Amino acid sequence: MKNYAEILKEHGLKATFQRMTILAAIDRMGHANVDEIYEEVRQSHPTLSLATVYKNIVTMVEQGVLVEVPIVGKKSKYELKKKEHLHLICTECGSVRDQALDEILSEDTDKVAWDSSFELKERQLNLYGICSDCRNKQASA
Repeated sequence: MKNYAEILKEHGLKATFQRMTILAAIDRMGHANVDEIYEEVRQSHPTLSLATVYKNIVTMVEQGVLVEVPIVGKKSKYELKKKEHLHLICTECGSVRDQALDEILSEDTDKVAWDSSFELKERQLNLYGICSDCRNKQASA
């Protein structure tokens, strides 16, 4: 089990029960939008408001604890910050799957930044398409 209090402190944030509850929920779900996170945390803390969940998510994204994953035409999803990877995002159902970022691709993006005199701070690569579940549903329809 991850030490959410330590993660928050490493990023200059107080380890409030709201933040720790939100982190635990996101960690369990992998990738989730604000509404999904809110529904999950409401199970154990019914007095937590959607505004509190949203405000804490924004703060944790700003401080580098969470990463926002934009989904075209849908609400962004959030995940715990972890080793660099790319996202395979289904444009039909909005599912997000992590895929390791291979060394060659990582080196290529570094080279593009270097050649452009661009100081690369972080990298997020999102690939959009249709997942196998949605393709199977389309084929059987």
